[in-house]
Amino acid sequence: MLFSKRNKSTVGLDVGASAVKLVKLDRSKGGLSLSALGIRELPPDAIVADEVRDREAVIFNIQSLIDQVDPKIRDVVVSISGYGVITDKFTIDKKSGSEAEQAILFEAEQRSPFDVEDVSLDHHVIKVDEETKKAEILLVAARNEFLNSYIELILDAGLQPVIVDIDAFAALNAYEYNYEIDPTRTTVLVNIGHDVTNLLYLYEGLYHSTRDIASGTREIYNSIQKEFRLNGELAAKAIKGEMKDSIDQDMLKATIISSTEELISGLELAFSYFKTQAKVDKIDWMVLSGGGALVPYLPEYLQSKLSIPLEILNPLRNIDFDPDMFQYLSPEKIAPLLTVPVGLAMRKVR
Repeated sequence: MLFSKRNKSTVGLDVGASAVKLVKLDRSKGGLSLSALGIRELPPDAIVADEVRDREAVIFNIQSLIDQVDPKIRDVVVSISGYGVITDKFTIDKKSGSEAEQAILFEAEQRSPFDVEDVSLDHHVIKVDEETKKAEILLVAARNEFLNSYIELILDAGLQPVIVDIDAFAALNAYEYNYEIDPTRTTVLVNIGHDVTNLLYLYEGLYHSTRDIASGTREIYNSIQKEFRLNGELAAKAIKGEMKDSIDQDMLKATIISSTEELISGLELAFSYFKTQAKVDKIDWMVLSGGGALVPYLPEYLQSKLSIPLEILNPLRNIDFDPDMFQYLSPEKIAPLLTVPVGLAMRKVR
């Protein structure tokens, strides 16, 4: 949606399976600054595997979050991921205008497992080789049924989605703004959510590919709840490391490790596929974000199990904010959880 002038602030709204997160960033000549932030937990089964099972609860919590943070907010940047989204990359002859659009549409028809009439398409030119006159294109396809259902949810919450992004690309936005990308290092961004883990690979300093894994922290949450006989609220605190004095930490570590088998297996399979496609021997660096980055003992276990050096992504690293404004949330402590909404709020809305 176009506006007569560019907004000086943008709101990123991330509707996840476990919580709704909102970040508002202001723009100035000096860079970006955090002006609003909010998180609201969702009921455990309100959203499961990208399926909204309790629509009223999700809408209520979105509206409550807006009322809590800034009732004037209407325009938001949102994102999707999972089974309803497909990304692909291909090379075409360098073209412009309608010729380029026709060439890209033709490729989309050949590659999409869905009927092109049933999807919404977008594309981005990754790079152009002037010597060979070839352009490398990133294609994104979202199933209309999936996309429209999500947009209707946001509209019914009284908000206007001005941009719909992809979770993995939002994480890339946050990473690019806060870190130097090393072209000599093959890097994977791993955004671990409650039900879905988003992977995005950087090869030779450029985007290579994305992949979503249908596994996240829900199994860890369920295992903690069962092992320690906790209610949902206490299990949520335990998975965030907020009950160190209340439960045995050795048992907690064992419970977390034993419940990551599916996640580890999914990551190993995805990494193996990437190395085959990219023709590389190894992944040099792993950058962890999302709620999974805050689960006690999980980052260390992933690093040792996958044998890949790891760092935790801080999406607020180069963003100014006054800690006194957000004392009840402590942004620096929950920063990895804010990766997607921060990346969304970095999008320029005209």
